[in-house]
Parts: sequence; C-alpha cells; structure tokens
Amino acid sequence: MARITEFPAPNGGERQALLEELDQVRQEIAALDLEEPEDMDSEEYEAWGDRHEELEDRADDLMEALEALGEL
Repeated sequence: MARITEFPAPNGGERQALLEELDQVRQEIAALDLEEPEDMDSEEYEAWGDRHEELEDRADDLMEALEALGEL
C-alpha cells in the first residue's frame, strides 16, 4: 500500500521532515532487501518487488521535493 504524504507550505521544518521520512524509507528498503525471496518466479517475489518499487518511488519523490526546496 502506498503512503500518501501532503507536503506542508515551505518552512524551516519541512526540509527536516522530508529528510526524516527519506531516512525512514531508506531503512524500510534496507530491511526489505534482507527479506528478498529466493524464487524469482513466485507470487511472493512479485509482491516483494512491488513493495520495493513503491518504496523506491517514494524515496525518489522525497528527493525531488528536497531538491525543489533547495531551489527556493
């Protein structure tokens, strides 16, 4: 299940909140990597891959938001 986060109006705490969420997402990816199923043809692997992709997409979104803040 994807997590939807609304970004607040730019302020001093927004950057920190984005960094903290990015750190959390990276930790989730690392934990998920440890649980990678061996059988790449299984439904379990497909579900694992979908979750991994969701987390990577979220990390990318957070990085883009942080980059945008840097350009303000």
